[in-house]
Amino acid sequence: MSDQRSPWSTGPRRALLASIGAAALLAGGFAAGPAAFGDAAPGKHPAAEIHKPSPVPDRIILTPTETPATSQRVTWRAEATAEWAQAEILESPKALGQVAPPTGALTNVKAFATTPVNTSLGYASTYHSVEFTNLTPNTRYTYRVGDGTNWSEWIDFTTAASDFQPFSFLYYGDAQNYIDTAVPRVFRQAFADRPQAKAIVNAGDLIDSANSEEQWGQWFQAGSFIDGQINNISVTGNHEYSGSSLSSFWAPQFPYPANGPAWGSNPAVDRTAYFVDYQGVRFIGLNSNVQSIPDMMAAQTAWLENALKTNPNKWTVVTFHHPVYSTASGRNNPIVRAQWGPLFEKYGVDLVLQGHDHTYGRGSTAASRKSVTVHDSTVYAVSVSGGKMYDVSDANWVGNGADVMSKSEDTQLYQLIDVTEDTIRYEARYANGQHHDGVLIRKNNEGERTVNEIRTPQNTVGEQAVVNKTTVEAQGRVKVSAYGYDPGEKVTVYLRNTKAEEGKNGVFIGYKTADELGRLSYTFELPPSAKNGSTHVVYLDSANQQITSPVITVTK
Repeated sequence: MSDQRSPWSTGPRRALLASIGAAALLAGGFAAGPAAFGDAAPGKHPAAEIHKPSPVPDRIILTPTETPATSQRVTWRAEATAEWAQAEILESPKALGQVAPPTGALTNVKAFATTPVNTSLGYASTYHSVEFTNLTPNTRYTYRVGDGTNWSEWIDFTTAASDFQPFSFLYYGDAQNYIDTAVPRVFRQAFADRPQAKAIVNAGDLIDSANSEEQWGQWFQAGSFIDGQINNISVTGNHEYSGSSLSSFWAPQFPYPANGPAWGSNPAVDRTAYFVDYQGVRFIGLNSNVQSIPDMMAAQTAWLENALKTNPNKWTVVTFHHPVYSTASGRNNPIVRAQWGPLFEKYGVDLVLQGHDHTYGRGSTAASRKSVTVHDSTVYAVSVSGGKMYDVSDANWVGNGADVMSKSEDTQLYQLIDVTEDTIRYEARYANGQHHDGVLIRKNNEGERTVNEIRTPQNTVGEQAVVNKTTVEAQGRVKVSAYGYDPGEKVTVYLRNTKAEEGKNGVFIGYKTADELGRLSYTFELPPSAKNGSTHVVYLDSANQQITSPVITVTK
């Protein structure tokens, strides 16, 4: 008898039923649980394996030089000796791969520093740094780093322009905690919103434990390829220190310009204060961790004043860790506020970007308030990008003469900052990309400035104009002033009787055009219809605002 098997014999039938059952379970929204694959759950992959270096470069990051238009520093990690650590660079080609660079286009540069860092995971992480020089301003370049055999991917960056050009940069408060889980989405969303950004400002506490190889590895993984194409401007927070010792990772990873205070031979503060001039902005990084060391703080404060006094740029951005006006409950930095705060106001610093408090706050000094929505002095911001949160409080602001224009807790944020010739636009967004708040800083060539809250339907109406007097003789003269307009915005001026029917504009007075900073000032004579004993408000109507003055009472 021949060996004939039914098409539904046991073996194939079981396999078919198993596949049908699995498909049905998946289609119905069910899947086999861990018990179906054995009783033991997967073990956690060891950090020593996740972050262990290899001959292939990783942790690639750009750091600026003193001449970012013509030079660029790149740092990376790899198992390579100083003899072999190197980079290749060329002007960005249309293609690579099968398309070889043109003859003579490729330049090979040896690393100027190779530094092994002993880690807590049982191995050394070796960092290499190279500096590309004699570059052309405002030019896109392509580079790679390696040992001559084991190379990174090709990466692009663009040099700074030699003079002012509009650009954008990003600002983060403390990453510090949940670096491998909550922080990456912040970094990626910020980059998605400003892929053309030229710099990233980190206001300290990038990690939680100064010498943790695992946390530094997580921080670089969170930034991923972004760090290799955008300059990083970071300062030290208290968590970059272990006791009084600066993280052994700091200097090898961040070889910043050596133009800071003359600290002497103290490695705990070497290159932790510096400045970079980039396309019309002077970025100044400070070390607020030394505020309790009088001689170091004095040296840094003197250096800061000189850096501000000699600044050739129109715009100034300062970053450090411990805030002038703390936003977390119970915190205070009186030394920072006393020594640096007056300098920021005296020399017209535009933005002060800080961290430390794991909350959000933004504002300016109360004395600089010009209207409900406008100041004319330095903007102070405190932000947090990581997942660790504190309770927010404005007591330190209010108690020290500052206005909190916006505050928040339990929010991860990133800041988008766009610089043009006459404006800086600052906007904070949540990790999910939604808008939180923002200001528009306008400055003219004389250094005069207005800081305008980003407009909302709520803050562009109501009593925001001011008058020079609220009691005026019949047919007397009144001066009205207001802020918050676009430069050149046309404003219609009315005098409205307080007893007039709601919705009526009032008596037409005239037209006035806002100046280049969005300011308006107009003096006029009360019309004959403004009789003795009547009360009025000045009503200013424009495309962007419908605002009024306090009540004016007319006398004989």
